[in-house]
Amino acid sequence: MHITFFMKALITAGGRGTRLRPITYTVNKHLIPLAGQPLIFYAIQKIAEAGIKEIFINTNEGDTEIAQAVGNGSRWGVKITCFEQKGGPRGIADVVRQAKDFLGDSPFILYLGDNIILGKIKRYVDYFKKEKLNCFLALSKVADPTHFGVPVIVDGKITKVVEKPAKPASPFAVTGIYIYDSNIFEAISHLKYSARGELEISDAHSWLIKHGFKVGFREITGWWKDTGRSEDLLEANQLLLSEIKRQLDGKISDDATVQGRVKIGRGTKIGGKSIIRGPVVIGENCVINDSYIGPFSSIGNSVEIYGAEIENSIVFDHADIQTSARIVDSLIGLNTTIVSAHKSLPSGHKLIVGSNSLIEL
Repeated sequence: MHITFFMKALITAGGRGTRLRPITYTVNKHLIPLAGQPLIFYAIQKIAEAGIKEIFINTNEGDTEIAQAVGNGSRWGVKITCFEQKGGPRGIADVVRQAKDFLGDSPFILYLGDNIILGKIKRYVDYFKKEKLNCFLALSKVADPTHFGVPVIVDGKITKVVEKPAKPASPFAVTGIYIYDSNIFEAISHLKYSARGELEISDAHSWLIKHGFKVGFREITGWWKDTGRSEDLLEANQLLLSEIKRQLDGKISDDATVQGRVKIGRGTKIGGKSIIRGPVVIGENCVINDSYIGPFSSIGNSVEIYGAEIENSIVFDHADIQTSARIVDSLIGLNTTIVSAHKSLPSGHKLIVGSNSLIEL
C-alpha cells in the first residue's frame, strides 16, 4: 500500500571483491578511489540528490573502514547508519533481509555500492511513485549479459528475471539500482539458497512477478558500470574524469604545463618540466616533479612521482613512483613503491608479488 512516501535507501558495501585482488586484500573495494574520491561516495551522492535523507549501509563483519570513511552522512545532508551483514556474504537478497528492521515499511532504494551511473536517479523514484509499483528495476544494454541478472521481457513487461543465464533472453542486464516497497521482504522469505550459496535477488523479482505484484522498469539512458573487475574500474574512472571541471588549488612551477580539465588538490606541488594533460585528478599534498601525467589518470593524496610517465591509471594514496618506465592502464595500490631497476644491483626486475596479481614487463 502507498499510504505515505517517505523513502529510505540501502547501499551494499560488503562482499569479498575477489575479482579485484590483490588490491582488495588491503582496501575494501567500495573505498577504491575513482576520479578523486571513494567509489561508494558516488552512490551516496546520487541518493542524496534524489531527496532521500536516511541511508543504511551494510558492511562485512568486523569492517570499520566504511563507517570511518562515510561518517554520519552530514557532508551530504543525510543520516547514515552502517550495519554488519551477519553470517558473511550470502547474496544481495540476504542483505535486504537483514536490513528489514532498519527499513521498516518504508519504500526504499537498493543501490549496489560498486555501481556507477551517469545522471540522476530521482526520475526512477518519481516513476515508482507515479505508477504505484511494488518493484522497479533499472536496466542497461550490455555486451555480455551472462554475468548479470537478465530480464525476460514479453509485450513490454518483465515476466521473470534469470540470474547469470547461459543463453540470455534479452540484451539487458538488471543494474545495481532497485526500488521496492515492503513486499520484497515477503518475496525473500520464500527464497532458497542457490547453488552459489546465496539468496538471489533475481529470484525475489521473479517471485513478485509470479504472485501478481507490479514490477516496472526503465532503461538507463546514460552510461552504467558495474566495477567488479580492474578494467571496469579504469573505464569508470575515465567516465567520471570526463565530467570534472578545471580546478587548480596546488602550486605549479613556471616550467610545468597543465592542459585541459585538471583538478589539483591543496598542498600539491607540480615541479620541474612536468606536463599534466587532462582529464586528470591529483589529490592533496602530492609532489610531482619532471613527470608526465596523461589523460584519464587519478592520483591519490600524498603521492610522490619523479621522472615518470603515467596514463589511464589509478594511483592510490601514499604511493612513491620513481621510474623512467611508462605506466599505463594500471592500478597502483596504497603505499606502493615503484623504482627503476637500474637503481639496484644485480640488474633485472625485482618482484614481490601477491596472489592474483597481474604484471606485464
